[in-house]
Amino acid sequence: IYGLQRKYQESEERRRSEMEFLQRNQRFVSRMVAADPRTLEVLARAQKVAALDTTILLLGETGVGKEQFARYIYENSARARQSFIGINCGAIPASLIESELFGYEKGAFTGASKEGKMGVFESADKGTVFLDEVGDLPLEMQVHLLRVLQEMQVRRVGGVRSISVDVRIIAAANRSLRELVEAGRFREDLYFRLNVFPLRVPPLRERTGDVRLLTGFFLNQFSVSTGRILHITSELLNWFENYRWPGNI
Repeated sequence: IYGLQRKYQESEERRRSEMEFLQRNQRFVSRMVAADPRTLEVLARAQKVAALDTTILLLGETGVGKEQFARYIYENSARARQSFIGINCGAIPASLIESELFGYEKGAFTGASKEGKMGVFESADKGTVFLDEVGDLPLEMQVHLLRVLQEMQVRRVGGVRSISVDVRIIAAANRSLRELVEAGRFREDLYFRLNVFPLRVPPLRERTGDVRLLTGFFLNQFSVSTGRILHITSELLNWFENYRWPGNI
């Protein structure tokens, strides 16, 4: 019994020590957990551009948290009380992406709703649309997106009239859009429309100052979800800080 009590006390002491460390060092910026100067610099730039209501292009490897940065920009913008709709352009079949983005009129195709359907841009009117992996958007859809950016208008599948929308677009890509343009897989005019304010999110290996805080953040989440007191050794934390994190966060 004494041995179990001692182990429990040691576990409690480690947990308190970790929580005290988090309370002293963790900086929550909106939904963000950040301490590394490089991350804080990106957040500072994001906060400045959030107020400008311009199109933003987030660049960075898969898993760096581009959607979290997009939400941070949205939450610090004048549109924060309106809709935020995110869509992954690479996760939707090419046959469905047009109706998903632009909606469709009733009877536009077999299986279509009798009432028709609003697309992402109509649904997010006055709000923000986050287009993740925009480089995967089919070429035939890119011209429709260009119309939204240039004229703030959409046309539903099977429709004949243009519908005005008021949205802010935040796009994200995990590879160079310039290279896709040179390869003929992305429209150059759309690239320039999206690249108004590029913001690069560095990979985790370049902002290792965030590793301890992110570890503590997720450890706390897992502790709550499992109902168990979880801790991590200082040796493993040191190993984490020297790991290359190929999958990022």
